[in-house]
Amino acid sequence: MKAKNLLQLLILAALWGASFLFIRVGVTDFGVAPLMALRVGIGAIFLAIVLIARRPLQQSATVLRTRALPLLVVGILNSAAPFCLFAYAELTLSAGVTSVINACAPLWGALVGFLWLRDRLSALRSLGLVIGFLGVLMLVWDQIAAPDGSAASPLTVALAAGAALGATLLYGIAANYTKRHLTGVDALTVATGTMIGATIVLLPLAVIYWPAAPISLRAWGAVIALGVACTGVAYMLFFHLIAIAGPTRAITVTFVIPIFGILWGALFLGESVSPGMLEGCAVILVGTALATGVVKRLPWIGTRRADT
Repeated sequence: MKAKNLLQLLILAALWGASFLFIRVGVTDFGVAPLMALRVGIGAIFLAIVLIARRPLQQSATVLRTRALPLLVVGILNSAAPFCLFAYAELTLSAGVTSVINACAPLWGALVGFLWLRDRLSALRSLGLVIGFLGVLMLVWDQIAAPDGSAASPLTVALAAGAALGATLLYGIAANYTKRHLTGVDALTVATGTMIGATIVLLPLAVIYWPAAPISLRAWGAVIALGVACTGVAYMLFFHLIAIAGPTRAITVTFVIPIFGILWGALFLGESVSPGMLEGCAVILVGTALATGVVKRLPWIGTRRADT
């Protein structure tokens, strides 16, 4: 990967890592559904403007109309539902912890692809799945056992971690559904259509659950940053990296997001970073690297490929 593309990947990781920070800041004032409805709505407007600028309006409208149902399904699975689950999780968990759990998405993608689409899953990739989910257990146990002064009960922490893990499962399902039903549709159109679909789904919930108390400027700033920077700009960077460097290299952003998620949470929210949290993060990333095929062989195997 060229130095310019590597810099873009780091910027993308920093933006997506910051999304967990902004969720943590905004969810207390807005609540789950209103915060995420604003995020996807702002993102949809941003991406729609870019799509119209790059494609003939009639062509874009035709694709969005003819693929409306699968775009809506992916919008629910890849944005509306997982965003809300992460927001719920961050009512209890720190931004750093949720960003680490987010790294499990490729694990679910590999597992769902094997079970649903019969994608090949070698012994090494299977080992990666086991290692990755073991890392999640380590991370959750650290959050339950750590004497950090939190008032949350072990059950509350477990439910929050389960919600975050459920969000990554939905990401894995969405990736495989997209592969099956939206192959041939360009990434920008998919992103725009799914964000519009997610907005349609979440808008009624946002109206119903709109907070009665005044919303702070800090929370408004967080949601604007979420919609513009962490959704609109980040998606554009991601699509650019896919086009220039390829999807395999672009997906390596998954390994960098937790670093920024932990960093931003510690710097701006004063979140503690325990050794157990770092250990769980390391185990999850090792498992993800194996499960996604980024690491294709182990050093002690020699020159023989592990997936042959």
